[in-house]
Amino acid sequence: MTGQYANISVIIPAHQAEDTIEIALGSVVSQTIPPKEVIVIDDGSSDCTIKRVEAFRSSMHGIDLIARRQSRMGAGAARNNAIRLSSESILAFLDADDEWLPEHIEISLRHMCDGNHTLTAHNEWLVKDQRESINDSLGRLKERTDPVLSIFCKGCISTSTVVVKKEAVFTAGGFDPGLVNGQDVDLWLAILSAPRTTFVIFDQPLSRYNIRSGSINSNVTRRYTFFVRIALTWAGDMIKRPGGSMCALWFRITAIHYEAVRGL
Repeated sequence: MTGQYANISVIIPAHQAEDTIEIALGSVVSQTIPPKEVIVIDDGSSDCTIKRVEAFRSSMHGIDLIARRQSRMGAGAARNNAIRLSSESILAFLDADDEWLPEHIEISLRHMCDGNHTLTAHNEWLVKDQRESINDSLGRLKERTDPVLSIFCKGCISTSTVVVKKEAVFTAGGFDPGLVNGQDVDLWLAILSAPRTTFVIFDQPLSRYNIRSGSINSNVTRRYTFFVRIALTWAGDMIKRPGGSMCALWFRITAIHYEAVRGL
């Protein structure tokens, strides 16, 4: 860290986020250890998203704010563009309709430094219709001996909880802009499958994931298509891992189908 700011670039893709972007930015400013910079990429919004971002500039309290617009290319391309603009060695991801609790950065960095980890993530609050429940990422991670295999089978990592070294993201090739859904899982698998890479998921829920109708994850058919594509892409690598087998692939496909049927 430099002075009172963490050497972190916050990456925020935003599309039609005029109602939520100020809450997301406010949660960044409220961090007990704030980041040095925030980069917002407006992904082809037709509403007042970018105006709301610019209006918030005077409330950043010394945090550098970079705001750019791009034609509609998807969240993956927006994140990649933000990463290319970033100047810090550590990245923290936040979706424009989510928010962090105040200790997110401080505690994430503590875990990262204590274990010299490449990536940290944590549990989160799921918020739907003003009701909160725990998304137990750590619990799902522990269901298998190999945590990377757990991530393949059940996801386990929510994007707005991730703090990661930028070099690892570049080495893995960044987000695949061709994946409308599941691009985060695809990238985490690429990063965490690399030799000698370590990571930690801890149990404190330090973010809120707001489930809204019309969000990218609410299109069940599209989710099913892209998550199956990712499962097939990574199946060969996962089968070779300790405890891996074709059963892991079929477990993942079954889980994807189950979520689709439930409409999750």
